[in-house]
Amino acid sequence: MRGFGFSKFTPRQIEKGGFDELLKLFLELLNYTSGDAGEALAWMNELDKQYNITNDEYGMGDFIDELKQKGYLNEDNQSGEFAITAKTEQSIRSSALEEIFGKLKKSGRGNHRSPKSGQGDERNSERREFQFGDSLDQIDMTQSIHNAQVNHGIGDFMMTERDLEVEEMDFKTLTSTVLMIDISHSMILYGEDRITPAKKVAMALAELIRTKYPKDTLDIVVFGNDAWPITLKDLPYLQVGPYHTNTYAGLELATDILRRRKTSNKQIFMITDGKPTCLKEGTKYYKNSIGLDRKVVNKTLTMAAQCKRLKIPITTFMIAKDPYLQQFVRKFTETNGGKAFYSSLNGLGEYIFEDYIRNRRKTVR
Repeated sequence: MRGFGFSKFTPRQIEKGGFDELLKLFLELLNYTSGDAGEALAWMNELDKQYNITNDEYGMGDFIDELKQKGYLNEDNQSGEFAITAKTEQSIRSSALEEIFGKLKKSGRGNHRSPKSGQGDERNSERREFQFGDSLDQIDMTQSIHNAQVNHGIGDFMMTERDLEVEEMDFKTLTSTVLMIDISHSMILYGEDRITPAKKVAMALAELIRTKYPKDTLDIVVFGNDAWPITLKDLPYLQVGPYHTNTYAGLELATDILRRRKTSNKQIFMITDGKPTCLKEGTKYYKNSIGLDRKVVNKTLTMAAQCKRLKIPITTFMIAKDPYLQQFVRKFTETNGGKAFYSSLNGLGEYIFEDYIRNRRKTVR
């Protein structure tokens, strides 16, 4: 006879710690509190009451003092309010990068080495004979002179094409990316927090580019009723507003930014959970949240087609599962010639990282 065996449930204990363990928790909570240090510390106090995350020798007061001593936290002496520092902001980005990039490595993805060599600005250890078309700055003059002396002697110095030796250059494709983040009200609708994973992915992608691909560019655009650029420093504090979704405005701004970039490879990543519901006409807003409004959709599709003419592919990361919304995304993707991923919140970062790294391998001719 088949049956089920039950055992007593023992909840996993939160690791009690000193500074390092509590710092990881603090950085994670800052993502959910939009950078509000006071609220994050209040949550940690509550967790300490319920789950004893500190011990008798190291309490929350000690942790707060150490945060201030190590430059993670500032305290206003008059109001007593806490604020995070630039060091904390950078730590949040590094933590997000470690979390997402670690998942890529475990899944067997994330290895972005290229077997090709070509014109670039990073020399490697490979050497070969000069060939027609090689640039002069690739010639290793020291080795070429040595070859000439060996081949022709030093009494009557001469150098021929066969003496020239060039250094191989690592193949590189510089990329300019605009990451668009939907901050309309639907990003926190029905009790599901979609903005925090989107912020975390943006911070991790920015940190990846800053550390691994410093010559690539990343611009971040948020869109609700309107669209505007934000800086990397703004990301931890980003919040959803009482907005509709003006996808057209976001694409228009992203395209203007990419027009000014001198790189050959340009792309837009768009994180959204809904349909376009808003347009701005002069100083007024045209809004319709019911169904798919033909006027709004057609305007958005026109912008997608314009991006295609400018050779700017759009990759849409759709974090909603409604069939009619996915149908719109398919039409949008077909119009632009880009790609679409229908991602859960948990897999969002892995999808974006894998696609970004894959796109860097392409050469635009």
